[in-house]
Amino acid sequence: MKGAKDALGVLSRPGPNPVRFGDLGLIGLPGIVYTPAEGFHLPAVVLGHAWLQPVRRYHELLRHLASWGFVAAAPNTQRGPVPSLSQFSADLNTVLDVCVGVRLGDGTISVDARRTALLGHGTGGGAAVLAASRRERLGALVTLAPSEIRPSAVAAAASVTAPTLHLGAAVDSMAPVDGHALKIAAAQRDAGTDVTVRSIEKAGHLGFCEGRHWSSFLLQNHPQHRTRKLTRALVTAFLMQELTGEKRVSALTSGSVPGAPLLDIPEPEAEEETAEPAGLLGLGG
Repeated sequence: MKGAKDALGVLSRPGPNPVRFGDLGLIGLPGIVYTPAEGFHLPAVVLGHAWLQPVRRYHELLRHLASWGFVAAAPNTQRGPVPSLSQFSADLNTVLDVCVGVRLGDGTISVDARRTALLGHGTGGGAAVLAASRRERLGALVTLAPSEIRPSAVAAAASVTAPTLHLGAAVDSMAPVDGHALKIAAAQRDAGTDVTVRSIEKAGHLGFCEGRHWSSFLLQNHPQHRTRKLTRALVTAFLMQELTGEKRVSALTSGSVPGAPLLDIPEPEAEEETAEPAGLLGLGG
């Protein structure tokens, strides 16, 4: 891949692996899992959905990651209007533990415990930060338009040691980048974590989701093909770099990417910790 444009073209398309689909119901949690058709010691990623969103709105992203060699799962829990995001973060870690500890498929698929990641969107991004702060061994953390939540993702971020990518939405009235993603990133940076923040141009809060859902009308936000295409490539590149050591994706992990500029993480200001985040306030407990 010669540059960002070439890398976007390659990594936004499905990878070389045939994909299998399964149900998490067997472990007592509703949800889905996508895997390559076979493979041992694979990397794994678990996704946390945004407020009110069903996991079917993330099938495209999960299937895409599986086609590039990742076991990709998502619990479909805590979908009510006032979810417990502390419990949701525990569900994310439970699913990741199951992926690591159980042979999947017909016993022809296994996960390497040293190559695991958490991924979350909106309040699920905040929950992914909570889950990452409670996990000793994590290879990477990725969030999409993450929201500050209760318990605080900003406070928990200081305990996250995994390399992190935050993708903010430039047109986001629910979780504006300045009041959410950048505050989470600043707490990580101040704690010494390797953290990157990008803003997806023209993206709304639910632009990362596929299909239709009644919440799209409530929140006046709709799926965006361009946002999802950029996201697939950027998330895949970051996870390939951090979990598999792939070096040919650096144009998307550290360089200038059309439509997804890098953002500077602000320096801390006195008394800033007392301010409430702009946009959607934290939910749950």
